[in-house]
Amino acid sequence: MDTEPVPVRDLSPIGRREAFGLALTENARMVALLAALDESDWTRPTCCSDWDVRSLASHTLAMMEAAASPREFVHVFRAGAKAAGERPRIDGMTQVQVAERTHLTSKDIVEAMADTAPRSARARYRLAAPLRYLPMPEEVDGVRETWRLGYLFDVILTRDTWMHRLDVCLATGREPDLTPEHDGRIVADVVAEWARRHGRPFHLTLEGPAGGVYAQGDGGETITAEAAEFCRVLSGRGRGAGLMAGRVPF
Repeated sequence: MDTEPVPVRDLSPIGRREAFGLALTENARMVALLAALDESDWTRPTCCSDWDVRSLASHTLAMMEAAASPREFVHVFRAGAKAAGERPRIDGMTQVQVAERTHLTSKDIVEAMADTAPRSARARYRLAAPLRYLPMPEEVDGVRETWRLGYLFDVILTRDTWMHRLDVCLATGREPDLTPEHDGRIVADVVAEWARRHGRPFHLTLEGPAGGVYAQGDGGETITAEAAEFCRVLSGRGRGAGLMAGRVPF
């Protein structure tokens, strides 16, 4: 029997309290994954250009530290702008984050992340209401956008950690820990944003533990993909055709 698709219009946005729970779970899963790696895994290349697992983990730790500390956030924001030059600011920020943590051992990274992960999630949840509306200039697929700081803290930072957890699993040959309740919710939110961005009709079947069936409008493209791979393509880690050529920020 065919599964009745969920209309994208019925997907509720991730609210502040739900975002807190997702951040806590995702941060903890990243810590658990890194803690389980063999030492040889840390030098394996990832799909992120010029980053091995250690560099990717350093960036993830740095993002958690920046969310947990306003002082660190301001530092990396300013230093990243200077380092970026003509590139997008985020490229400069990640460059600074990794460079400033080259002295850390794999054990240092895991221990620091285990300490920072829950504090980072709590700090994101407690972000003061006026700060949540601060504008954030960003670039998505070559297009300039203006985000709100609340969107960065509630949605993007969790997506970023989630996608990097998949990157580490792919680089080290491990099967990612995926559940409908956690990962399926992140994927559904990605689907909703993807649908808003292109605005066209589709029928989408996503397979796997984080999957689901979604639709927007009548007719349009019929797409079937594994849920995590669907998100990888939308993040720019793979090539997509048709509606899957569109990008969604992670």
